Amino acid sequence: MRVATASAAARVGRTNEDFTGAVPTAAVLIDGAGIPGAESVCRHGVAWYASRLGGNLLGLLSLGRDRGLPALLAEAIEQVTDGHRDTCDVTDPISPSATVAILRLSDGLIEYLVLGDSVLVLDSAAGAPHVVSDPREVIISRAYESALDAIPAGSDEYHRLLRELRANRNRPGGFWVAKDDPRAADEAITGIRPVSELTGAVLLSNGASRLVDRFRLTDWPGVMAVLASSGPAEIIRRVRQAEARDAVAADDATIAYCTDLDGG
Repeated sequence: MRVATASAAARVGRTNEDFTGAVPTAAVLIDGAGIPGAESVCRHGVAWYASRLGGNLLGLLSLGRDRGLPALLAEAIEQVTDGHRDTCDVTDPISPSATVAILRLSDGLIEYLVLGDSVLVLDSAAGAPHVVSDPREVIISRAYESALDAIPAGSDEYHRLLRELRANRNRPGGFWVAKDDPRAADEAITGIRPVSELTGAVLLSNGASRLVDRFRLTDWPGVMAVLASSGPAEIIRRVRQAEARDAVAADDATIAYCTDLDGG
């Protein structure tokens, strides 16, 4: 498998809280979730959490080919949590968390996992791409959007609504992300497809997928065509153009584009 990656922080001088990496048979993308005030409960920060979770996952994927992706993600979450449990309040609602996308080649099959609002797209040899996403956070967040937009950011009411929104995280009926509880991995969206049915795949943080799901500037076949012709950096360039045009705050944007899937 060949993996081409691109990643860009939201703005110059800001730490990129995304992570992506690959081993010969797997690719991982982590989108760290930054919450104002998190430094008061965790001295490490969101970028540390994302890179540590991603690095641990890659190590486990290299060795644990006989184990399912949720089990590997659960172990990686536990490893990271143990790594700062003694110094940080890992259970606090604002402690670092992340969304996760994993793709793995195994015996002629593609296995995938998505937890949170990252996106994974499998390009089909015949027919439309298969888009794997977890809509739960988006659905719940939409219920708060109009109220949050109607009040000043940073006000007491604004922070109250944010706390209410975050209370839906990692609980039944809410949405699920990687944080301190390894049981969240069991809530991930997973699946398997034969490699023979696919021509490529891409993992995207929500800062990159917004070219399709927010700005509506193309569709997923269009994304796959741009990736094939110009690579992942071109997708991020177009996202930045759209953000500037619509005066939308930029987000960290990361892509892992996987090809030669039958090359092992």
